[in-house]
Amino acid sequence: MKTIDLNCDMGELKTGQDRNYDTEIMPFISSCNIACGFHSGTPQLMTQTIRAAIQHDVKIGAHPSYHDRENFGRKSLQVDPEALMADLLYQIYALKGMVENHGQRLHHVKPHGALYNDLLVNDTLAERFVNTVKTIDPALKIVTLANANIVAYCRTQGVGVIQEGFADRRYEQATQLRSRKYPDAVLHDPQEVLAQIAGFMKGEVSLANGKTAKIAVDTICLHSDTPGAVSLSQTIYHYLKEHDIKIIAPE
Repeated sequence: MKTIDLNCDMGELKTGQDRNYDTEIMPFISSCNIACGFHSGTPQLMTQTIRAAIQHDVKIGAHPSYHDRENFGRKSLQVDPEALMADLLYQIYALKGMVENHGQRLHHVKPHGALYNDLLVNDTLAERFVNTVKTIDPALKIVTLANANIVAYCRTQGVGVIQEGFADRRYEQATQLRSRKYPDAVLHDPQEVLAQIAGFMKGEVSLANGKTAKIAVDTICLHSDTPGAVSLSQTIYHYLKEHDIKIIAPE
């Protein structure tokens, strides 16, 4: 039986958003990435999300970002590397401690937004990030875009890596998501999303230019702020089950 991890970015509440749908999505995923307060989230929301994840046996990861709530962590910032690493230590240790306070262990770290993208193109920054996570706990895994350079560096450092594909994002190339400045960057049609997932399970992804590229993913991300996210998570979950694909997080 084939297996795949379904992950979701959680604990994020945007300005003007009256609620999030994390608890409703939780039964249909196998791992979650919890915002640590620097792009979104609060200690109370972090706690609520941790408890919900434990209730549904969902693996818990930290979702740290640039210190930029104003732009929801989606703007690339020029930050002193030492200051940035201190920010990351602060965020990851905060969530790690809260998870351990509930008798569980932090499973992985997935950078958020612009930081995630910057690590794909800045090898020096990526190496610092990997080394920082390793100092926190060498057992922590790092979630990053499938086929990215950071994957190879994680392996040379003995750090577990989980290669990610995005269910609801269009790809520019196998190692690059289409910029959100384009109106078609996010997939809204459930059938398009399922077609993308079907491609992942065959080791391929359709690109914005109509071509197909090879890709190998360990986990598929869905976003809790995508319109209709709850219904979409259910649709994806049942689609995978119907195709005898086991939904489970990497150990």
